[in-house]
Amino acid sequence: MPENDKDGYYCSICGGIPPDKIKTKRILIDGKETGIENLEFIFGKVKELDPKGDGAAASMILARVKEFNYVPSKKERVYAEALLREYRRWEAEGDQNDR
Repeated sequence: MPENDKDGYYCSICGGIPPDKIKTKRILIDGKETGIENLEFIFGKVKELDPKGDGAAASMILARVKEFNYVPSKKERVYAEALLREYRRWEAEGDQNDR
């Protein structure tokens, strides 16, 4: 894949973003796989804030997700539930990696 200061970094086959540079995490929301931009970054920021309880964590995550992603207002509740579930999974994986 070509990379230089003039042309940038792109897929030499399709001209788009190379697969190794895609930062979109895909999670299941309301039965559909949905791409969420900057999810790892968001989770890290929320963890730093140390929310107390699931409601606070879900609200913080959803607010930050909405900064980078479109969230349909009618689906905010299911997004919040799915994001919280994924956040708890992310936390557990981090705890396992720390051991």
